[in-house]
Parts: sequence; C-alpha cells; structure tokens
Amino acid sequence: MTSLDLRQQKLEQQRQLIAQKMKQKRQTGASGMVQASNVSSAQLTSHSNKWMNPNKELHAYDGPLQYAMFQATTEMGPYTEDIRKTSEETINVVNDRSLYEGSQSTDCADEESSPIDLHSPSESLPCSSPLRVAPSEGANTLIRDNNSCSPELEGNVEGNIEQFVLQPANKKMHYKCRITRDRKGMDRGLYPTYFLHLERDYGKKIFLLAGRKRKKSATSNYLISTDPTDLSRGGESYVGKLRSNLLGTQFTIYDNGYSLMKDDKRDERFNPRQELAAVVYDTNVLGFKGPRKMTVIIPGMTPDQKRVEISPRVESETLLERWKLKQMDNLIELHNKTPVWNDDTQSYVLNFHGRVTQASVKNFQVVHDSDVDYVVMQFGRVAEDVFTMDYRFPLCTVQAFAIALSSFDSKLACE
Repeated sequence: MTSLDLRQQKLEQQRQLIAQKMKQKRQTGASGMVQASNVSSAQLTSHSNKWMNPNKELHAYDGPLQYAMFQATTEMGPYTEDIRKTSEETINVVNDRSLYEGSQSTDCADEESSPIDLHSPSESLPCSSPLRVAPSEGANTLIRDNNSCSPELEGNVEGNIEQFVLQPANKKMHYKCRITRDRKGMDRGLYPTYFLHLERDYGKKIFLLAGRKRKKSATSNYLISTDPTDLSRGGESYVGKLRSNLLGTQFTIYDNGYSLMKDDKRDERFNPRQELAAVVYDTNVLGFKGPRKMTVIIPGMTPDQKRVEISPRVESETLLERWKLKQMDNLIELHNKTPVWNDDTQSYVLNFHGRVTQASVKNFQVVHDSDVDYVVMQFGRVAEDVFTMDYRFPLCTVQAFAIALSSFDSKLACE
C-alpha cells in the first residue's frame, strides 16, 4: 500500500468520526445546546458587568477592543472566556503604555519644572473622614460632613455672578475651571491678564473672573473683577483683590469692602472689608532644591455652611497675625500636598488625576492635614499659558482664583 493510499484512508477515518459526532449531537436534541448557551451567557454577563462597572472607568483606551468586550454574542460558545481574558490583558498593556507615553510628552514645561504623576488619570478621589477647623472646636466646624460616598456633581453658576463667586462652594459639587494667561500687548509681559472660566460639558465654558496685577504698586497687588473689560477698583464689577508683602512670600485675599483699619468715618454697617484667605510660602533662603511649601489660612464655617466673617480693626486681628500667634479659633489651616519622590524620574511627582499635563513647580494640591485624600483645591499647567484650577467646599471662587494668582507671582526668597 502506497503512502498516498494511507493518507486517503486516514482522511476517510476522520470524516467518519466527524460524521458520527454530528449525528450524536443531532440525536441529543437542542436542550444541550441551550444549556451550553446559558452557561456562556452567564459568563458573558459576569464579564460584561465587570467591564461596565459605572464606578470604574478605563484610563486610556477607547478603541476597537471595546467591541470584543461589550458586543460578544452567545454564538462565541466556550471560547468567550479565553477571548475576554486576552482582551483584558491587551487593554492593561495599552493602558500602561499610553500612560508611559503621556509622561514622555513633548510639550514644553517651564524652566522650573518637575514631573507629575499620571497614574489613574480618570479615577475619582476617594471619600474620607470630615475635616475639622481645630482639635478644640466642636462639630459645627466640620469642613465637610459626608458620611456617604455619594458621587459629586459638576458645579455650575447659581444666581447672580457677583454673589456666586464669593459664596462657599456647594458641598456636593466639584468645580472644574480653567485659567488662561494673556501676555499680548505693550506691557502684558510684565502685567498679564488672567481669565477664569468654569468648564462645562462638550467643551463649553462660562466666564467667571479676570485678574491683573496693578501698576505702580510697591508690592504685588492683583485686582479681581467679574468684568474682563473693567479691572479697576472703582468699577461695579470689582469683587476682591490679592496683596502681597515686599518679598512676595505672604499674601492676603480681600473682598470688595472697605478697610476698618483705616481712619474712616463711614458707617461701620456699610460693607466692611473681609479677609477671605491668607497664603504663606516658606522661604528658601539657603537655596535648597525641592517643591515649594505653602500654607493657606481661611475663615471657618458656621453650621449653616456660611463663612465666618473676619473684618480686622487692628493688625493683630488679621489672618496672618493670628496664624503667627497660633490663635486659630474659627480658622482653617490648609497645606499643599507633599509630592512623592520618584526614583525613576529623580523628581517629585503628584497625581492630578489627568487634569494636569505639564510639569511645573507652580502645580499644587491643597489639603487639610487630617484628611489628605480630600483635595480642597488643585492647580496645574496644561499648556504654556493655560492652567486648570479645580476647587471644592469650603472655598469660594474668589478664594481659589486668588490662591492660584499667588502662585504666578514671583517670590524672591522662595526660588
């Protein structure tokens, strides 16, 4: 018998075996097939639920493999699980690779740059315990009282814009904003104008505030207005200002009232000026390299979520002096979150959850020491003259914007 005859004989035997198996399947009926499909459907459902979990998003992938994950049918049979495992492994590789490529972005950073941590850009901030103004204070000094991990809503403008920017943020809201810096014109290089917009869905944005450094001022002095065309102190849209000391290491944020510390005969009931916040940058006179340290002091909150009014009559009643003297009754002390040293990049990094894309020493997150997972405010660079600024309760828009402006200002003893 030739080799060709042997090969044909083996092929004939295989055909017969296949025919017998098909006959057995037809004899067993459709019930077995339905059972197998149900099993595959259960596997499909469990895997689909795993991928479709609304509380967890894919970090950096939105490609064709989604169809393999979500649109598989029961006709896939027993191969469904293997395909899904392969898809899952592939997506993990894509995520890691895309995050690495994001960290190697060619966008130019400033000359004082330090890398940022791009891990988990789309994950939401975790819920954690409430913050207190001071250990001696009672329960009415809670910054937040969220015992449940209910999802936050994106903040929106409520009511009159002049009132909205001075009111503390809603506890259930997370306000995502963008700051653009305009340095065009004769003197815009030295005195740029900053515009703050609230980011909305589908790329829409709502103008909130504008700020500019005053000319012919002994110290840094920024005026803040709700009208980008009128940045004068006498304008109707003037809502506050930011003033620094001579070195640019200490800043005070005021509203649009008049000062009680001046010898003024006006009625005290007529809009006395309030101190909204103070910002202190630690001096770095010895030239140590590393992230800048900042402290933010803001008034405490009342039980009905109103800001405690701080209208000093003498120097010792100001936020800065009370902080220096450790008189922190009805005050909240915040700090910038300490960056983590990364051995791979040999630099300090922070996780901005995808909201910051360029490295800069001006990037920061503000937290309370007792609850570092609750980011009260974060600020960072996304382009040469574009920055993101996100804030939460208990800050108001003017407070957050002025804190960001203080980061732009040059500091002689901090570099």
